[in-house]
Amino acid sequence: MLMSDEIPKTELCNMKIDGPIARITLDRVDSHNALNIQLISELISLLEWSSDRSVGKIGKLRDEEVSQYLRVLLINSEGKHFCAGADINMMKEGGSKSPEENRLDAERLDGLFHGIWSHPCFTIGCIQGVALGGGAGLVACMDHSIGEPRTQIALSEAKLGISAAVIGPYVYRRLGSAQFRRLAMMASRIGSDEALRIGFIDQIADSKESMAKCSESVISEVLTSGPMAVASAKKMVGFLDEWGGDNAALRIWTLDLTSEMRGSPEGQEGLSSFIEGRSPSWFPEEQDG
Repeated sequence: MLMSDEIPKTELCNMKIDGPIARITLDRVDSHNALNIQLISELISLLEWSSDRSVGKIGKLRDEEVSQYLRVLLINSEGKHFCAGADINMMKEGGSKSPEENRLDAERLDGLFHGIWSHPCFTIGCIQGVALGGGAGLVACMDHSIGEPRTQIALSEAKLGISAAVIGPYVYRRLGSAQFRRLAMMASRIGSDEALRIGFIDQIADSKESMAKCSESVISEVLTSGPMAVASAKKMVGFLDEWGGDNAALRIWTLDLTSEMRGSPEGQEGLSSFIEGRSPSWFPEEQDG
């Protein structure tokens, strides 16, 4: 895999590469970035391309052309709103589709959410305006989400007589049982202050411009961490989410992981650089020293 490989062609979103950072922008402004089949499919293709070229998946900082593999994925959108949810026309068409066709649509949407949730890179979302239904699902899947004072989030599906089932596992992990249950049943919008209080977002910026500055600050911090350690942390959380064994087996698993990471090339580089008083190899050059 090379960073010079052609990025999938898209019409309703785009991705730009800036060193170890991939920036995906939703650009279906006329529909407030609502998720139709085309946009969902395009986003999935960009997520797969960037995942395949991430340090966390490949295990190397650079490709054979000495270009940096990816360590951070930022998702934002053009226009007034981040994402108005699933396209209403797409959902209405479900009434004329077979159960098998509706199942395929649901699987496609889940593929989008899972692609963000499990992406090897550290993911950041910049959330302006509303994030409704599927848009709220996108927010829930991010590792770090930044809102602004006018940001509003809603699990709005119940207002339409449908279930927030596809986004459910991701919102549940983000918020916990009680808050997910409350918001899924009420289906009403919450503002940025409440979203911050319950953990739906992690930070509030004064404006969209300020969000960009906040995201750059988060990126700078993430890039000082070992990329394999970052990817390992995400895998560990996924493993713990699904853990079904006893506590003794879990303790053994954590000991194995600790031993593996400590003896890895990245772990040894991190420890050596600390002892020698220098920056590790993954440290951005502009931040070195």
